[in-house]
Amino acid sequence: MGAQILVAGLGNLPLPLTRHSVGHYVLDSLSARLGAHFSLNKSMGGYYAETTINIDGSPVALGLFKPKPLMNISGPSVAAALHKTARVPSSLIVIHDSLDHRPATLSPKHGGSAGGHNGIRSTISALKTNEFHRLRVGIGRPDSGVSDFVLGRLPSFERQFWSPEGPGLDLVMEQIERIASQRVR
Repeated sequence: MGAQILVAGLGNLPLPLTRHSVGHYVLDSLSARLGAHFSLNKSMGGYYAETTINIDGSPVALGLFKPKPLMNISGPSVAAALHKTARVPSSLIVIHDSLDHRPATLSPKHGGSAGGHNGIRSTISALKTNEFHRLRVGIGRPDSGVSDFVLGRLPSFERQFWSPEGPGLDLVMEQIERIASQRVR
């Protein structure tokens, strides 16, 4: 059947547990909580897992996707995964880091510009639309040295917050369920 909702987490596989890879970390936590197991899907260009969640009494197929290419060029992989699963951009949720939001916060958004985020810019370019959902994971903004900051290790408090048992993952699940309930009506 394929996923009805595709959740893509952006990050850099060679740099796990960094602020820039918090999207991958959140997906790893989701897969652990939901009992879904990632495997490499070469046709999608990344790691994919699928499970079913219950939304308003109806089963919803949920795909989880971590692109293999580095974040700034991950859009074509996200587009390939969407094409092979949920098919329509309104069924896509992209989870990514946000310098514009305080650490340990989640800010949902639908549509709009990339806001300076190269992974989102790549996704918009590959999909040829910005009409997809985003869950922006706050990492805060340093006074200087943005590159070193985003490539720095995710602090232990934030790792715990976004862990499978953490309150941040509850927020992520609430947003996924909200978006999915709109899709199944």
